[in-house]
Amino acid sequence: MRMIQATQFTGYQGLAQVDGPKPRVSDGRVLVRVTAAGVTPLDHTIVSGGHPRAKPPLVLGNEGAGVIEDAGASGLVPGSRVAFTGAYGVAENGSWEDYVAVRTDDLLPVPAGIDDVVAASLPVAYLTAQIALDDAGFAPGKTVFTPAIGGSVGNATYQLAKARGAAATISTAGSTVKAAQARDRGYTDIIDLSAETIGDGVRRITDGKGVDIVIESLGGTFIGDGLGSLAIGGTLVTIGYTAGRKAAIDVTDLIWKRARMSGFALLVQTPAVKRKAWEHIMALIASGALVPVIARTYPLEQATEALRYLHEDRPFGKVILVP
Repeated sequence: MRMIQATQFTGYQGLAQVDGPKPRVSDGRVLVRVTAAGVTPLDHTIVSGGHPRAKPPLVLGNEGAGVIEDAGASGLVPGSRVAFTGAYGVAENGSWEDYVAVRTDDLLPVPAGIDDVVAASLPVAYLTAQIALDDAGFAPGKTVFTPAIGGSVGNATYQLAKARGAAATISTAGSTVKAAQARDRGYTDIIDLSAETIGDGVRRITDGKGVDIVIESLGGTFIGDGLGSLAIGGTLVTIGYTAGRKAAIDVTDLIWKRARMSGFALLVQTPAVKRKAWEHIMALIASGALVPVIARTYPLEQATEALRYLHEDRPFGKVILVP
């Protein structure tokens, strides 16, 4: 079978298509024929040598969707459509291959109304956004700031907060062009960072009050800016570091605002927590309250170009690999 493998962690040039054996089904796993696989910033972090748990050679891909081909002793029905995320593409081979042996605890049922490309775009971004909002104490009527409206987690958090009854949901765009794209898609309260700072934008939109919750997936300067945008008693949850691992903060934003700051990792969430979040997400998609955004699909053999497009061109929406 085909595999897109990072033979070494030296950037894009470390990726190669190779042939490998189809995985064997073992206790607690089923064989999934992959019909679509997500491309995420984590893939770039890993292939660039930025993740301590990942070791080459490794097939990338932290999320995917497909069909159960061999259910083994699981009792599940072959032919069932599923999505998945977990340690795939980090501590073991991931979804950038034709078949994956997926732990049954990591399987997420895909309803008939959701196609494979959309299903593959959901696990990392939407589960992260849903659970992180819960961890931050989200409730209807609260205000939320999440940077990067065109990014997968930023967009998912924006849509989920709005669908769940946020009083205001604020995000950013890195250029006037991307801000216009967001407005054309119906997103409001978007801060154009080429014309306004995060602090100024949040103060303008909230009449100087700040926001109750910040969910940020970029790291770097966005952490300090996010803390500065909080209201009294606010909470910031940070989940990524594509913009930098080091952050400078003003400690008075924590002390005077009596704020709370925490980290989040989807990988350590329990199967029960992920399944509950998934059910909520599926219901909101079915109702039309959530509309996942797909920027582009690439054939599996063009995975290197897909990852370059995601990292360098910063598209509006998800990038997906298909067979």
